[in-house]
Amino acid sequence: MVFGGPEVSYDAVEFLEHCPFGDLVMKGEGERTYKNLLGMWSDGSEYYSKIDGIVYRKNGEIFENPNAKPLNLDDIPFVYDDVSDLKNKIIYYETQRGCPYNCQYCLSSIEKGVRFLSPERVKHDLQFFLDKRVRQVKFVDRTFNCSHEHAMMVWKYLMEHDNGITNFHMEITADILKDEAIEMLKSAREGLFQFEIGVQSTNERTIDAVKRNTAFGGISGVVKKISESGNIHQHLDLIVGLPYENYESFANSFNAVYALEPEQFQLGFLKLLRGSGLRKDAEKYGIVYADEAPYEVLYTDELSFDEILRLKDIEEMVETFLNSGKALTAVKYAVKTAGNPFGFFEALSDWWSENGYFDVSHSKMELYDRIFEFLKQYKPVKEKLDMLKELLRYDIFCGDNIKTIPEALERETSEEEKQFERDFYMSEDNIEKYIPKLKGYTPKQLLRMCRIEFFDMDIETQDKGVSAVLFDYYDRDIISNKAKAFVLS
Repeated sequence: MVFGGPEVSYDAVEFLEHCPFGDLVMKGEGERTYKNLLGMWSDGSEYYSKIDGIVYRKNGEIFENPNAKPLNLDDIPFVYDDVSDLKNKIIYYETQRGCPYNCQYCLSSIEKGVRFLSPERVKHDLQFFLDKRVRQVKFVDRTFNCSHEHAMMVWKYLMEHDNGITNFHMEITADILKDEAIEMLKSAREGLFQFEIGVQSTNERTIDAVKRNTAFGGISGVVKKISESGNIHQHLDLIVGLPYENYESFANSFNAVYALEPEQFQLGFLKLLRGSGLRKDAEKYGIVYADEAPYEVLYTDELSFDEILRLKDIEEMVETFLNSGKALTAVKYAVKTAGNPFGFFEALSDWWSENGYFDVSHSKMELYDRIFEFLKQYKPVKEKLDMLKELLRYDIFCGDNIKTIPEALERETSEEEKQFERDFYMSEDNIEKYIPKLKGYTPKQLLRMCRIEFFDMDIETQDKGVSAVLFDYYDRDIISNKAKAFVLS
C-alpha cells in the first residue's frame, strides 16, 4: 500500500512506524517518483533504494531515501487535453510551485524558492482553456504575483485573448502589487479576473508571530485602488485561532476588512497542518486542535472553545446573507445604519441560534423572511425598517424573477404601474437604451425575460422617494449570477 501527499510527506518514517499495513510513502512531488515506481513494478524489479523521494518498508525495516530533486515544471504533462467537454466547468491550474514567504500556518513555507512554468507553456495551456470556453480557471499558485514579470505576462495574455466568458481566479499578495499592474488591470473586462487576498489578521503582534510580513495599511490601499475600477471581484480572508488574537481583536480585524467592501468576505478557522510551523509551536501559543485531519483549532490561550463556536455561527451568517448575495443590499444598509459590522453579525447569529434556525434548513424565500424578522426587532435599525423592506425586495428580484415573495415584503402594484411596464416594452428606444441584446423579442417575451418593479425609495441614493427598476434576467452578472438592474429615468 502506497501513500503520498502532505499528510504523510513531513513525517514519513513516523507514519510507517505507526501504520503497519503501509509499504511505502512518496515524499513531496509525486509525478516523477510515481512514474519511477510504476516503471519498476511493470518490469518486475525491486530497486527501491535507487528511487529518490520515498520511504519504504523492507524485511521489517524502514528505509528513507534522499529527497527527489525539484521538477522542471515544463516536464509535467498537461492533464486536461484529453477531457472531452470543459465548457462551463471549473478547472484548477498551476503555473508555479513554492512560495517566497514563510507564513507559519502554511505548508508552502517549507519549500524554499519558487519554480515557474515557462511563458510559452503557460500561454499554450491558457489558450486551451480559452478555446474550450471554460467557465472558471482557479490558479492554485500560492502567491500568484510573487514575480511581477510572470504575473504581468499572464494578465496581459489573458486580456489580449479574452473570450468574453472565462473567469480567472488568483490568490495574490496585495501589498506587493505594483502601480503598473493596477493601471493595466483597470482595462480588463469586468469578470475576467477575481483576486483572493489573505489578510488573516490586522493585529500586528499576530502577524509578526506567524511571520506574515504584510502590513494591513499596504493591503487596504491596494484593495481600494482595485475597487475603484469595479471590474475585479476581490475575496478577502481572515483566520480564526491565530496567536495573540482574542475575541475582541478578531472583531477589530473583522470590522477593518469589512470596511474594504470585498465581494466575498471569508472567515476561515486555523488548521494545524502536519509540517507547518504553527503545529510545531502549538504548545507555545496554547493552541489545541483536533487530532484528525484537517486538524482544526478547538481553542487557544486567547480564544475559548465557546468563542470559536460563536465565531462559526457568525461565519455562517456572513456566508448566508453577505457572500451569497441573497440579502446583500439590505444587509449592507443595515450594517451601515448600525455602525458596527461585527456587532451586527454577532447579534444576527445570536438571534438565529435563540430561534433554533441553525438546526433547520431554509428555502431561499424563508431566509428573506427570517432576516426581516431579525431586522424588525434589531433596535439599531428600527428607524429604517421601511427602507430595509424595500431593499430586501430589491435583493429578491436581483436574484429571481419570482411571483411569490414573503408576505411581509409584498407591495401592491397599481394599475398605472402595470401599464407603465407594458408601455415600456412597446418602445424600441427603451429596448435600445437598456436591453439592446433583447432587440427582436416581442413585448410578451420580454415580460418573461425581464421585470419592472417599483420601490418606495430611491434605490440609487437609498433615500426616500420612488424608483422603477428594470431587472434583466437574460444578461446576468458572470460572477454573482444576479440580474442586471437599471433604475429607469
